[in-house]
Amino acid sequence: MSDLPKRVRILEEGPREGMQIEKGPIPTQRKIDLIDSLSETGLEQIQVTSFVSPQAVPQMADAPEIVAGFKRKPGVRYTGLWLNDKGLERAIATQKLDIRGSLSLTASEKFLLRNQKRTLAQNIEAVHSMIGMFKHYNVEVNRASIMAAFGCNFEGDISTERVLELIKTFHDIGEQHGIKIETLSLADTMAWATPGSIRRVVGAVRNKYPDLNLSLHLHDTRGMGIANAYAGMQMGVQIFDAAVAGLGGCPFASHSGASGNVCTEDLVFMCHEMGIETGIDLEKLIESALLAEQVVGHPLPGSIKMGGSLNKLRQKVKESMQAKA
Repeated sequence: MSDLPKRVRILEEGPREGMQIEKGPIPTQRKIDLIDSLSETGLEQIQVTSFVSPQAVPQMADAPEIVAGFKRKPGVRYTGLWLNDKGLERAIATQKLDIRGSLSLTASEKFLLRNQKRTLAQNIEAVHSMIGMFKHYNVEVNRASIMAAFGCNFEGDISTERVLELIKTFHDIGEQHGIKIETLSLADTMAWATPGSIRRVVGAVRNKYPDLNLSLHLHDTRGMGIANAYAGMQMGVQIFDAAVAGLGGCPFASHSGASGNVCTEDLVFMCHEMGIETGIDLEKLIESALLAEQVVGHPLPGSIKMGGSLNKLRQKVKESMQAKA
């Protein structure tokens, strides 16, 4: 495929994935301020926190307070992340989040052991258990994700065949429980993807499972985030996770350098310059990116928050030419 989509959906994960890797304590109210700011940008979905062990991820210890504190804006979905039954119960107990059922498998067993202390067999058992929980709470589930789908710092390259095998596993599990996976997220958890591998993996998945709606979760550790997103768009992908100002990263990936997610405002800028609609106000998003940098207290890797959009420069040039006329 080569035709670019006319519109893409960008799902914001900065308040969750962005904060989980920060070393110093961040006041809960500042996290809430960032969520409220992002709510005004036109983003349709914001992942606000995760319900995981505070011993493993201390920055997520205030998840209930974050959810209680932010202001819901009509038209915006607010989601959380959980890895087990207990986390799901905590998310539901807030009575404020949009609970979306999703299943997760990991292509690298070594990373899975570090991240969740599970083997692949245990991961599959947990998926069965999670479906039972979703059914118990009447939560619809039609989405799945594969972590470390393009490579792993502990196992190396991940074969396309393994990704396809995991998709088959999802389908087999779905048939057992009477559910259908409609959307699949391919996560470049440790930033191994390149435009070539994006085209290869996405192409293979599309060839074998043409009915699946694909999304990409990309990291920018090696500066490939935007290029990989563009490659995904060329392959017809229309859903992307991103993090404002380039926040984020996985605390269990053992990165020594920058480890942020693909930057939301940089991705929005690229889309708008190519005539791809996002529904997002870039200028307001830049304000949120600058706020994110203040919240964490150190420079963040996003480019557009520093360089600005081209619209203001275009307007400035236009006004200058009119004044000379």
